[in-house]
Amino acid sequence: MSDVNNAPRKGIYLLPSLFTMMGLFAGFYALIAAIQGKFELAAWAIIAAAVFDMLDGRVARLLHAETDFGAELDSLCDMTSFGLAPAVLLYLWALPTLGKLGWLAAFLIAACSALRLARFNVRHDVQDKNYFQGLPTPATALLIASAVLFHEQSAIAPVPWLWGTIGAGLAWLMVSNVRFISGKDIDLKQKRSFTVLVIILAAMVLVMVDPYRILFAVFLAYVLHGPMLSLWQNRKTLGSWTQRRSKKQPQEHQNDTPKSTDGEG
Repeated sequence: MSDVNNAPRKGIYLLPSLFTMMGLFAGFYALIAAIQGKFELAAWAIIAAAVFDMLDGRVARLLHAETDFGAELDSLCDMTSFGLAPAVLLYLWALPTLGKLGWLAAFLIAACSALRLARFNVRHDVQDKNYFQGLPTPATALLIASAVLFHEQSAIAPVPWLWGTIGAGLAWLMVSNVRFISGKDIDLKQKRSFTVLVIILAAMVLVMVDPYRILFAVFLAYVLHGPMLSLWQNRKTLGSWTQRRSKKQPQEHQNDTPKSTDGEG
């Protein structure tokens, strides 16, 4: 009986889990707002969910409170906030006139978000910490949310076929092998130069001055940097292979040259 009493009690870390649940609340509210036609509120709710998602991971690492329970909870909440919410928002905002093609494009985002999260959970311990394999689900959700804000602020109606194509492209990027910078190697506990603080403050000022356009530009740049990085790396690899091949060819030709013998030639 004493061994039972002395056994460690299982529990959860409240602070990281609280941030995770707040992110889920924001994602659920985004769904409700999108259904009610309040697209701008839905977009801001998705952005809030992304902030909470960033905080729960950072807080867990700072407190050394990372657990399997927290990882599973975070993944399930991400599916709602960054899989279902942006898919429903995109469909109701831009794709109803496309009919079946519209909701299929939105479904691709939801389905590929689930596949992306499942693959991340399985390969989390073996993949490079500096890069994501495939577009992260929060980045997809943030691009859609910021696009809604940009169009609402600029009074520009979304082009259905364009956003249907973009939605399908985002879905493909999530399940692709394209690498995206993760930013997880940034250590907030390390000392930084004064210039870094000035840059952060300048970025905050830009966002506050024109949040609708700046946020859309930032998230669009992040989504585009992955394919551009892959193209640059593939071109660099191809160039190295070509150089090695060109160096081998003269040696092969030299070895294939027939040697002259006495009495010939």
